Amino acid sequence: MKLFPDDQRVGLGGAPIGNLLGEVSDAEAVATVNAAWDEGWRYFDTAPHYGLGLAEKRLGRGLDGKPRDEYVLSSKVGRIIYTADTATADDEGFDLSTTRRRRWDFSRAGVLQSIEDSLRRIGTDRLDVVFVHDPDDHYQEAVATAFPTLIELRDQGVIGAIGSGMNQSEMLTRFVREVDIDVIMLAGRYTLIDPDGLDDVLPACLANDVQVVAVGIFNSGLLARPRPAPGATFNYAPAAASLVDKA
Repeated sequence: MKLFPDDQRVGLGGAPIGNLLGEVSDAEAVATVNAAWDEGWRYFDTAPHYGLGLAEKRLGRGLDGKPRDEYVLSSKVGRIIYTADTATADDEGFDLSTTRRRRWDFSRAGVLQSIEDSLRRIGTDRLDVVFVHDPDDHYQEAVATAFPTLIELRDQGVIGAIGSGMNQSEMLTRFVREVDIDVIMLAGRYTLIDPDGLDDVLPACLANDVQVVAVGIFNSGLLARPRPAPGATFNYAPAAASLVDKA
């Protein structure tokens, strides 16, 4: 299965329009999606985790009215977004105060609910790719329930392709070798400053015909400019002086 045409080598990641590490307006978020479209980008990724659903809603607004068969859309499972009684500031890197909260859930019911919620927030009828998101501390649940549920949905034609997205390469390598997945999302581990993915997961993908989406290619900001800016981040946290020097 070929997920991405040869001329589609770049896509838009949705975390920044969910206020990752800084607030953006609704108008800026939608304009970003439209700018990517105008540049010919036809792959768009998002997740419930990004802004506790905010990124999915904003991506949906940006894609509204665009021909659905002309782009590839992915989201993720593993976190359920629910509503609490009081608003608080998010504590996982997104600049917002909200009544929405997230909880881990890799169960069959959780996967099905997560997909249904994502479709509703985005305003679309299908997801082309679904990733199991950040199962670092949930390997057994991912293998026992999340992946089998996604495989079933893929076999039924409900979703097009399945995989996992993580900020590490070791567990992704296990998934590539042990689970019938189509694609991985490798975050921050195939960059100029951190090429760890070259040692394990990328060779495994080549051997098992698994496609790769490389994200976080600027290591969340450290490599985003010719010289690191003050306050540059690495792995979504302030970069150590040694890494700034290396960059």
